[in-house]
Amino acid sequence: MARKYYTETIPDVVENLNTAIDTGLSSEEAKKRLTKYGPNSLASKKKKSMFMRFVDQFKDFMIIVLIIAAILSGVVAHEWTDAAIIMIVVILNAVLGVIQEARSEAAIDALKQMATPSAHVRRDNAIVQIPSTELVPGDIVLLEAGDVVPADLRLIRAHSLKIEEAALTGESVPVDKSDETLQGDDIALADRINMAYSSTNVTYGRGEGIVVGTGMNTEVGKIATMLNNADETDTPLKENLNHLGKILTIMILAICVIVFVVGMFTKQGTEPMNALLIDMFLVAVSLAVAAIPEGLPAIVTIILALGTQTMAKHKAIVRKLPAVETLGATDIICSDKTGTLTQNRMTVEKIFYRGSLHDDNDEIEEDNPALLSMVLANDTKIENGGDLLGDPTETALIQYAFDQNINVHDLLEEHKRVQEVPFDSERKLMSTVNKYGDKFFVAVKGAPDELLKRVTSVKINGEISPITAEQKQDILQTNKDMAKKALRVLGLAYKIVDQTYDDPSTDNVEQDLIFAGLVGMIDPERPEAKAAVAEAHSAGIRTVMITGDHQVTAQAIAERLGILEPGHDERVLTGAQLDQLSDDYFTKHVGDYNVYARVSPEHKVRIVKAWQANDKIVAMTGDGVNDAPSLKQADIGIGMGITGTEVSKGAADMVLADDNFATIVEAVKQGRKVFSNIQKAILYLMSCNVGEVLTVFMMTMLGWDILAPVQLLWINLVTDTLPAIALGVEPVEDGIMKRKPRGKKSNFFSGGVASSIIYQGILEGILVLGAYQFGLHVGPHIDNPALQHGDALTMAFLTLGLIQLFHAINSKYLHQSIFRRHTFSNKWFNGAIIISALVMSAVELPFMTRFFDVTELNGAQWAVVLIAGLCMILIVEIVKFFERRAGKR
Repeated sequence: MARKYYTETIPDVVENLNTAIDTGLSSEEAKKRLTKYGPNSLASKKKKSMFMRFVDQFKDFMIIVLIIAAILSGVVAHEWTDAAIIMIVVILNAVLGVIQEARSEAAIDALKQMATPSAHVRRDNAIVQIPSTELVPGDIVLLEAGDVVPADLRLIRAHSLKIEEAALTGESVPVDKSDETLQGDDIALADRINMAYSSTNVTYGRGEGIVVGTGMNTEVGKIATMLNNADETDTPLKENLNHLGKILTIMILAICVIVFVVGMFTKQGTEPMNALLIDMFLVAVSLAVAAIPEGLPAIVTIILALGTQTMAKHKAIVRKLPAVETLGATDIICSDKTGTLTQNRMTVEKIFYRGSLHDDNDEIEEDNPALLSMVLANDTKIENGGDLLGDPTETALIQYAFDQNINVHDLLEEHKRVQEVPFDSERKLMSTVNKYGDKFFVAVKGAPDELLKRVTSVKINGEISPITAEQKQDILQTNKDMAKKALRVLGLAYKIVDQTYDDPSTDNVEQDLIFAGLVGMIDPERPEAKAAVAEAHSAGIRTVMITGDHQVTAQAIAERLGILEPGHDERVLTGAQLDQLSDDYFTKHVGDYNVYARVSPEHKVRIVKAWQANDKIVAMTGDGVNDAPSLKQADIGIGMGITGTEVSKGAADMVLADDNFATIVEAVKQGRKVFSNIQKAILYLMSCNVGEVLTVFMMTMLGWDILAPVQLLWINLVTDTLPAIALGVEPVEDGIMKRKPRGKKSNFFSGGVASSIIYQGILEGILVLGAYQFGLHVGPHIDNPALQHGDALTMAFLTLGLIQLFHAINSKYLHQSIFRRHTFSNKWFNGAIIISALVMSAVELPFMTRFFDVTELNGAQWAVVLIAGLCMILIVEIVKFFERRAGKR
């Protein structure tokens, strides 16, 4: 178990690590420890070779089925073109898979690059600069504003030290650091004020610390370990395709055996046994190849790729193709607060002065003591005419002045600083002495309770009078009310003196102050986030906020966004409270909580896993290093493109280019469209294949002429490509965001697709057999049975091909009628049907009839073929009508 250095006194830490604060380690001792502990860098799991990654892609069930089909198609049926097409699809999928897998490893590489290139340490009683990779436990590290902390440190000195830890803890405000010893064993990461953690940023002050953890033993190292050990969850798309592959394999094997056996019995005696054996084997294999929608992986890939292009236009960059479809199935969005739902920018929201509370857009005078105090007692640097550099709390105050159309440059020039008492974490105040005409203006800001201890007066109606206990109580109550609304409150005070101080210190500068006001700041929610949360809710998607921020802040923001109903604090859980819950209890009750505050990276992963254990598909958004493990664990990780670290982007499946929570909702809509379109393509392909199988099976059972292998393969080539791909680019259906998430247990056959495949396939087979029977009784060759059978088989062949093109129109809507205004708005679909129909009909050209063993049909025979196609549309429409009636009831 890791040692809790934050609970130990400095002498105990020094003794435990056998070091010296004033002299540091010797170079010889540092070398020994470097050998013992290893370099201060992050390790990663052993990478697979490119060849092994490529081989792994062929372990997918559906891929194995396709490879077998390709072999049978080429070796047995001698259809080498078909075999080549199948193998091209398989290899293309493998190459894409290798590329995606290589990209996903960028997360750990980005973590490695976060280490600082150098660090200032005490070695051999001197301050030296060394590569951060050479740091060892026991080294004494010096920190200044602007530094990146190079390792995990137990602070031994802290002078107004502030460290920004948002990327690690989710805390939006820099943390005041101290060297004091903390009490308690289970202090949250964000509350360990005497620790400085690797890869966080020093924003203010200076300090020193003893290295207590390097490399994989740092908090960032723990995250790297979780990334390496994170469970690789199969996407719903992959699970669905695997399920489909197993069903097809069983079905295909059964078809091969049944057709072969039945054919051998029914056609026995019609030709020599050896010839019959070869013919029936070829028919069975051809039918099996026809039953496999070999174009399905390519079609799914194309539909997903087109979906990624559409999402990119809406600022959602998809790194892994299956993520497009997965997002559409999302039940839960676990969202980080800072920078995702909020702007990650402290902003003034309320100001209290002259006894009343004001909004940030209420006009304030330039000479108002509250405004002067917040601008003058401020270390923000203004560069390039308006860029604000400094502590986020202080820059928010200057930005407020700018927003009030105050000329801050002139104000600072007029009231130049002549003395100061810097901020100190113990007294929690900062003061400056500034020119004020022929006198001096003392501006003070800091913690309201500490500031009020030094306030003796208040200005009312232009008159300065002693402040009463009741007035102080009113101020403290206002402070409390503002804090309940998650506002970070600072007190403001001032006084005007005749001369500067000989010894400016808190004992003389910060005494006998006049109360000026209170200013409340918050990291505000994004303007579009509330509407996005509401739209997600209407789509049946639950938004859960997970943050490292304080409980009060998290609850207030959640209420403002509509994630939490006001007053329901029982639905807010802290990381410390979560630690007290067993996994079994938490898994059962995870639905009781909407907001998680003060959580660590381990908590985030645990929350995602608990929802997944309830068969929910979870999306996790985040922008910090601390979000990377949960992004990887989630069914779909969503990184932030602007504020996100390279680590979080590398671990994510999708990155938001605009960091806009509303973009997620648009991406969900596109994901739902992608799934719906894949369902349409599968319905179309599988029902057509069922029709083909049933046709040949019944022809074999009845002893009729059977469609030739070349005819079956030609139909598949014409109908399984362009129309199916065109279904993949169908526009978003109306009301798609009013449907509930389809759930983890759903698959491509859910929602009535399986039953539709069966009845539509049977209907197709019946219509083809009917066309064959009509062919035996119409046409110019009634008196010639041999030619008449040729005409009938040709009509069955053309009916089977064209009826599938008619059926593609049916498949545009799973349950809705095709008789609507926008049915033919997809120009790509219209073109695909026309081209496929022309190619299918081309077999009737004189020079093609011999190749396909067909006859030339007359007008009456063509009429039968076309009527059969129209019957397919009409009968399916009638069934859909009754389905809708039943659904309404």
